[in-house]
Amino acid sequence: MNQLNVYEIRLKIFLVQNIKQECTYQVISEFIDTYLAKKEEFLKFHEEGGFKLYCFDQPYPVEKDGIYKKDCIYTIRVRTVNQELMQYFLENLSNHYTDWMKGRTLNVRIIPRKMISEIYSVTPVVLKCEEDEGTGKKGYWKKCLTFDQYEERLKVNLIKKYHCAMNTKIEEDFSLYRQIELTNHKPIAVPYKNIKLLGDKICILAEENEQAQELLYLAIGTGIGENNARGFGFVNYKYL
Repeated sequence: MNQLNVYEIRLKIFLVQNIKQECTYQVISEFIDTYLAKKEEFLKFHEEGGFKLYCFDQPYPVEKDGIYKKDCIYTIRVRTVNQELMQYFLENLSNHYTDWMKGRTLNVRIIPRKMISEIYSVTPVVLKCEEDEGTGKKGYWKKCLTFDQYEERLKVNLIKKYHCAMNTKIEEDFSLYRQIELTNHKPIAVPYKNIKLLGDKICILAEENEQAQELLYLAIGTGIGENNARGFGFVNYKYL
């Protein structure tokens, strides 16, 4: 079986116009999407369903007033476990541009494999479910799931991502964490394409078994929950 690696690209971006913090999810998604569309195989990858196996965070440094400034340079992190995608990003992402931002420089590293003590979300974790009203629309998980079901959905989601990334099965009967906690008091609303997605900040204290460590390392590269290629569920980590 191939070795699982998490690649982290640090990309410096130059802003062409001011961007509100809550709009960065859509702006960065557009930046990456339009770059993927430049090559046929990655356009197909972008347009097809399934897990994308990459994620990104918010620009840094954070602006205290919530507005990222025109003519300033920021850094974003893009992570993936897909080596081919990482190599395509390295080709020319630093020269890509949209009406909002321009790439400048980038570097890449492999995040070291060490014993993880915890992961915690930097951007809200989104997990959608069918609403109770029978509308068929996807809604906020608290409307239709217990917390135990929410925890199980997060674990199953990571297992499915692992199957997709590694093209192999993983033993599913194991404990993923010692503790999981929502760290926000109310849902975090993020505007995206004329709707608001509701998510949560979470902290997961890791178990030390092999399967848990493998999945949580994967989570660093893919994000947790859903809509990771739209900036949700990006996590940071601490080692033992």
